[in-house]
Amino acid sequence: MPPRKKRTYATENEPETSSKRLCSKKSADSGFSVKRCTTWFNNYCAENDGSIGPDGIERFCKDLGVEPENIIMLVLAYRMDAKDMGYFTLNEWIKGMTYLQCDCIEKLNNKFDLLNASLSDPVTFKNVYRFAFDFSLENGNRSLDKPTAIALMTLLLDGRWSLFNEFVQFLEQSKFRGINKDQWYNVYEFSRHILPDLSNYDEDGAWPVLLDEFVEWYQQHLSKTSEVGVSI
Repeated sequence: MPPRKKRTYATENEPETSSKRLCSKKSADSGFSVKRCTTWFNNYCAENDGSIGPDGIERFCKDLGVEPENIIMLVLAYRMDAKDMGYFTLNEWIKGMTYLQCDCIEKLNNKFDLLNASLSDPVTFKNVYRFAFDFSLENGNRSLDKPTAIALMTLLLDGRWSLFNEFVQFLEQSKFRGINKDQWYNVYEFSRHILPDLSNYDEDGAWPVLLDEFVEWYQQHLSKTSEVGVSI
């Protein structure tokens, strides 16, 4: 998950009992327990807030062996239906971990292949992509700022869209300061349905101006590239 700078908390005290010690062999081999899952949550929870904050997320990621920006964390947040990037409430934690049937680190580590594989399902990937927009919004904002939008797109579309690098290059030099929800959703649809050579792009379609201008920019970019090739 890209870093959130919305709120700050005092550094959480390191608990005496580590999450890895909570995940005993008996726990790992037994069925899912809400009580054990709650104890696991409390191991990362900020005492003054009742939720897992940025410091707790960082320790949670360290125990999992992943970076906070790893797409696994976004999929977890989606399964929790988390509302605020960088924070997990107990209800969100229980919802997500119940779905995954995980009440300790070892069980969750064993679900990594499943979580990654779930992104191969078009419906799940689309849902995660759409979830990422609202999840990443600052309070009161209706658009993602450009750096956040690019960071999220990199997480979700890099390697999954052949024109991704060109689109980011366009976005970085464009007049657009951010991405709204309609634009975010349409970038996904464009990446899935428009061919790399843009041959099936309909300029009279209902695409947002952002994508019309990308197509115009990309065609000019190709034309310049061809001219350079001919001159050489």
